[in-house]
Amino acid sequence: MLYRIQNWSFTNFIELITMQMLLNQIRGKGVVFTGHSLGGAIATLAALHYLCISSSSSAYATAPPVLCVTFGSPLLGNEALSRAILRERWGGNFCHVVSQHDVVPRLLFCPLDAVPVRIIVGLQLQQWPGCTRHVGTVTNSVEDAEQEALQQLIQAHSRVVAMEQKLAAPEMRGGSPYRPFGAYVLCSPDGAACVDGLTAAVQMLYATFAAKCVSGSVKSLEAAHSCYGDLVLKMPQHLVLKRRPRAVDVLAAVSNSNYDAGISLALEASGIDGEATGATTVRHWLKASKRAGRSPSLNCAGLATRLGRITPCRAQIEWYKASFDGDTGYYDAFKQRRSPKKFHKANIYRIKLGQFWDGVLTMLETSQLPHDFHRRAKWVNAARFYQLLVEPLDIADYHRNNLHKTRGSYITHGRERRYELFDKWWKGKGTFTGCTSDTSTTASRTRSKYAGLTQDPCFWARVEDAREQTESAAAGHDAVALATKLESLREFEHYAAELVESKEVSIDVLAPQSSYSLWLEEWKELKLSDEARTSSLFQF
Repeated sequence: MLYRIQNWSFTNFIELITMQMLLNQIRGKGVVFTGHSLGGAIATLAALHYLCISSSSSAYATAPPVLCVTFGSPLLGNEALSRAILRERWGGNFCHVVSQHDVVPRLLFCPLDAVPVRIIVGLQLQQWPGCTRHVGTVTNSVEDAEQEALQQLIQAHSRVVAMEQKLAAPEMRGGSPYRPFGAYVLCSPDGAACVDGLTAAVQMLYATFAAKCVSGSVKSLEAAHSCYGDLVLKMPQHLVLKRRPRAVDVLAAVSNSNYDAGISLALEASGIDGEATGATTVRHWLKASKRAGRSPSLNCAGLATRLGRITPCRAQIEWYKASFDGDTGYYDAFKQRRSPKKFHKANIYRIKLGQFWDGVLTMLETSQLPHDFHRRAKWVNAARFYQLLVEPLDIADYHRNNLHKTRGSYITHGRERRYELFDKWWKGKGTFTGCTSDTSTTASRTRSKYAGLTQDPCFWARVEDAREQTESAAAGHDAVALATKLESLREFEHYAAELVESKEVSIDVLAPQSSYSLWLEEWKELKLSDEARTSSLFQF
């Protein structure tokens, strides 16, 4: 299903086509959002909104197929948005087609206060974030002198951004905060080249525009911004007709690699003369971007080796758990710092494992790992095992340091982000190769003995919350608040009893001195007290 965004605002789009209605219409179908100029920015926002609500909806294990294609769209967000899209693995859902002569996709590299007023009005940017100028009614036409000044302005500011070795913290440099995301198809009369990644996109947006300014083949701003129909029609011809490298490129390929010849063809297709002065710099940029993102599969293989090296830390925590199963359980032993020598070793291994998995997520968010990494059974299962084993220790550490009193409940205020991501991986495992869903596993077999690890990673946090509520209810006098707490405690009692009955908990949960066993005693006393209070009121 195709939605073409024209002269709507994003707010109007949401009002005209509600996302819930859209979900019902296209259930199980692919969606394409597309738009030109400012409509491209609106289409991008609509696609992002659709991806957000789809990924958060329980009706979908994974987000439905979505593609957003824009033509001559201005930059939309800052580097934080670009990194957030990478983190959610949505970069491949966006494709931005940019003409070599078009100033609009490059305009927001400049501070808006430096852009001529008539350009802001023509592109309807007076309401764009960062524009502080009062704009009256002026003509949209741009004279030749003003056009040349604008091109020089864009070239100068985009060059500053492109030459930066690090694009982080743009606010510290005083430049424009806008940055690209997704894939960019850079078109010229000679073909098209595709790049992705923040650094490569910025550098090629500058390089292609600078090459145009040097060659002198300048179109009017209006013509350059409205030529995408012709470019799209010619694009299939460039794909069908194979290009022949020049003799210089053939020699380069023989002396270096076929990759160098491929770079030469990409430069030519994007409108950059391979023998021009700036071509050497562009070649260096493309090679650097290739090295920076080289072979996610190799990175994944290296990560598997590191996982094998970190496995002894996991085994040591398993041994620590087994040593306390019959008494207090390893959760309470860690919380109470029993056997200080064992505690310190387990704590070190806990920290090392956390650092390893944080590093894995950092590599995933920066596209150093395969796009389907979080769907591979090996890594989903490894992350799940780590979570079930180690998160109880994190909960114990949180409560031992009384952070629940200063920050609030662990589940809502203290949980590490990696655990929330691992929950998402596990919930969607039924659609991944080598994984089975919870329902099919439960239906096919019933446990004959208690699980090696409690299957709810936040079970001990729920126990701690229940103990706090029980203590508060025993000391409280407000009948309404007491009734609410008792109802909440009955729900937890029912939930925990189901886990124990189905043997979805580890044996340490039922240890005589575990927090769960102690809570059962406290809960029985509270129920007896409540029954006695109710009976006396009834008699009265």
